[in-house]
Amino acid sequence: MVTKNQINLIRQIKRKRNRKEKKLFMVEGKKSIDEFLKSDYELYEIYSINPKEIHLDNVIEISINELNKLSSLKKPNKHIAIFHQKKQILKKTNFYILFDRINDPGNLGTIIRTCHWFGIDQIICSIDSVDCYNNKVVQSSMGSLSHVNVIYTDLIQFIKKSNKKTFGTSINSKSISDFSFQNFDGILVFGSESNGISENIKNEISNYISIPKINQNSSPESLNLSISVSIFLSKITGI
Repeated sequence: MVTKNQINLIRQIKRKRNRKEKKLFMVEGKKSIDEFLKSDYELYEIYSINPKEIHLDNVIEISINELNKLSSLKKPNKHIAIFHQKKQILKKTNFYILFDRINDPGNLGTIIRTCHWFGIDQIICSIDSVDCYNNKVVQSSMGSLSHVNVIYTDLIQFIKKSNKKTFGTSINSKSISDFSFQNFDGILVFGSESNGISENIKNEISNYISIPKINQNSSPESLNLSISVSIFLSKITGI
C-alpha cells in the first residue's frame, strides 16, 4: 500500500527544483520502465495497479484512483517508477551535437529518441535548456533517455576548449547536400525552436549549413527542430 510520504514524493519530483534536490525522476509505462531497468539507472521505487505485470520484488500496489492522481499523463498507464538520476560524464567523441536553449520538452524527448535510433549516445545542451528529466521529456523519449547521455554545460566554454571546427544550422546558408559529413570531426550546433542560435554562440561558429526548401512558393517558415535533427543525423551517420 502506498504511503502519504510516497505520494508526496511523486508529486514533488514533478517540479524541476525538487528533482534536482532529490536527484530522482519519474518514468511511466511498462515499455519505458523496462528500458530504464535494463540500463545503468538505479531504481528507487516502483508502483503499479497490477504488480504481477512487473516481474520484480517490492512493487508497491496502488489503486486506479491513486494512479490517476499521481500520473502526469492525460491517460495514465498502469505503472509508475522512480529512478535515481545518473551523474552525466562527458564522453570524448569525434563530433558533438549541441543544443542552444532548447525549451520544448516534447522536442527534446523526440530528439533523444532520434539520437538513440541513429546510434548517437550523447548530446550537449546549454544550461538554460529544458531539464531532460522533465516528465514530458522522459515520456516522449519512450525510454531512449536511458541510452543517451545528456550533458548540460556552458556551450561557449565547451566550444572554445574543444578546439574543433564548429558548424551552425541556419536558414539560407550552405545546403546540407553540398556538405560532406564523411568522417565528420567537429561540432554541430542547433538553436532554439523560436529564436535559433544565440548571438554570443554565433561568434564561435565558423560555417553554417541549411536544409533547403524544395517548394519555394508555398512551404512552412521552418522545420520542426526534431525533424531537422533527424535529417542532419542521417547525413552524419551515412544513411
